[in-house]
Formats: sequence, structure tokens, C-alpha cells
Amino acid sequence: MKKALLALAAVLVLVSCAFAAETSWKPTTTVSIIVPAGAGGNTDLSARVFAQYAKELSGCDFIVVNANGAAGSIAADQVRSAAPDGHTFLYGHNLVNVANVAGITDYNYTAFKLGPTFAKDPAQQLYVNPKKYKNLEEFIKAAKEKPGELVACTEVGAYTYYEILKFQDLAGIQLDLVDYGSNSDKIVGMLSGQVDMMPGAYINCKDYLESGQFTALGVPSAERYDLIKDIPTFREQGIDLVYPDCDFSFYFPKETPEAVIAWYENIVQEMMKNPECLEAIRKVEMMPFYLSAEDSEKHDAEYFATFKAIADQFAE
Repeated sequence: MKKALLALAAVLVLVSCAFAAETSWKPTTTVSIIVPAGAGGNTDLSARVFAQYAKELSGCDFIVVNANGAAGSIAADQVRSAAPDGHTFLYGHNLVNVANVAGITDYNYTAFKLGPTFAKDPAQQLYVNPKKYKNLEEFIKAAKEKPGELVACTEVGAYTYYEILKFQDLAGIQLDLVDYGSNSDKIVGMLSGQVDMMPGAYINCKDYLESGQFTALGVPSAERYDLIKDIPTFREQGIDLVYPDCDFSFYFPKETPEAVIAWYENIVQEMMKNPECLEAIRKVEMMPFYLSAEDSEKHDAEYFATFKAIADQFAE
């Protein structure tokens, strides 16, 4: 049985390579995956999952390059100036759109050639310390009693900033939005009681949620995802907050040929058939999620419009 499985795996790899070769392109040197985040987070970890299984399928080498800072624009600029030969791409979600809306950059997703989408993280949940607030109702009541006093940590002009602005509006409250630093800084602030609410990706908050140190107020999605099925949506609780999920897509230099994009679409589709790859994505608390390059671009257009509408609504 073991020999049969190994033989089948070898056939699948050969079929995959043959499928990719039909595009007339394949990497000829190491591919740099530029990640607009530090090591250890879900952006970095899921990029490494892709790198591992892409190498297994194609025999090509991939390296993850962490280029954190300036709302993702450092990483984005590296890719924009790279040769459009398929050997450099940006891997991430929403940052190029949010940075543009925030006035950090003068470009958005249209400055890139979109490749496929590889994984999804639900829109960031909002968390509180249960010693202070047991649920959403208690938090909103406290915020209304002390307008502008409850501290919500975010990064001004970043993805979570516009999420909290919209949450405030729909909940009818006013919070003190503070740029609090890294995820670890936010968590320390929450545990110490200095912060009243923080947005967070599930991977960063899961352990605190399970230990009872955090309570999730809700998730701003249209419906519950299996990954976080025990966390209610805001919509279920009477607040119609639906915010863009984090779709992790590939952004290539603008003039990248279609043959390159097709190769990456093929390789990601093959990964979606591999149970080990799917499990590896789930282990970093993300959901396997494939979109073609065309559909990825449509999603980015929708997300950009959402961020811009929120920014325009609350522009001073």
C-alpha cells in the first residue's frame, strides 16, 4: 500500500509539472516571495506553506523575503520595481489598497498584475478582556457611558483602522483609537487592562481565547466560518458590520506576461488537491481558498471600493 501511494504521489507531481509546462513558462531561478510582514505571523507562515509545496510540485526554489514596514509599501515598492519575469511577487492581503486610501501611497492594486489567491483569513475579530466586559452588549453600554474614553488599539490608516471606524458608526459609540504598536504590544495592553478592545487575527488570539483571557465580541463577516465557528458574527448580534476578509493573493509587476500568471494559477490549483497542503494551511489558522487571477482582481476592486467608501465617510 505504501509503495502504491508513493507511486501515485509521483504521478501527481509529474502530471502537475506537465500541466504547468503547457503555459510555456516555468521559473528558471529562485522565486522571491516578498511578504509585507515580519516572520511568524500568518502572512509569513502561509507564504512558507506555498513555497514548500510549490517546490515539491515543480522542483523550483522559492524563498520568503520579509519586508515589513510603512503599511506594506516597502514590500510593494520592491515588487513594483522588480523585473516582470515571474521570479518576484508580493504575497499578502488588502495592504496595497488600504495604504492608497490612507494616503501613504499613490497606487493601489491596479499598479500590479494580479495572480491567484491562495488562502483566506476571516476579517479580523474584535476582542476584549472578559474581566472588564463579558460580551458585546456590555462593551457597547460601557462605551456609551464614557464616550471617547475606552481605548481601542489599531494602526492609524491600516486595515483595522477602517474596520473600527465602521464598527463605531454602526454601534453608535465613540472610542479612543490609539496606535499601539505590534500585535504583541496590543496583547500586553489587553492583558494588563490598559486597552479595552483590540482587533486581531485568530492565529494571534486563539490561545488567549481558549484560556479565557480574551472574549471575542464578534466577527465582521456575513456568516460564520468553520475556522471560527464558535464566534458569533456582528450581524447575528444586531450590528450589520461586514468587512473585507483577508484574501491572500499574489501581486506581480504590472507587465508580467499571462503565461507566468497561468503557471501560478495551475500550481495553486494543484495544491488545492493535496490534502497535506490543505492541512498545512489550516495549521496556521487560515482557510485554503483559491481564486483565479481574474477573480482575485475583482475581489481587490470590491475591497478597494469598500475601504475608500469608509475613508470618505469619515474624512474630516
